[in-house]
Amino acid sequence: MTNVSKIESLKFENQKLRSYISLVLAEIQLVERISEIKQNFTNPSDFNRITMPMLDRISKIKSEKKLLEENLNLN
Repeated sequence: MTNVSKIESLKFENQKLRSYISLVLAEIQLVERISEIKQNFTNPSDFNRITMPMLDRISKIKSEKKLLEENLNLN
């Protein structure tokens, strides 16, 4: 592997790590937001209606994270 291709490989890996970090932060923020909403809504139907899109996004984030973890050998 040439130095140029090593550098490109490292850049690509760095970008994947940055994406992974962004996903982790997004997941944390969504979980915190759901917790805040849970404290403010006593009606379960309102809580579910508001949080379902967030829970769906968390599920997608976890799937994306899993792929990156496998790709980056983080598991």
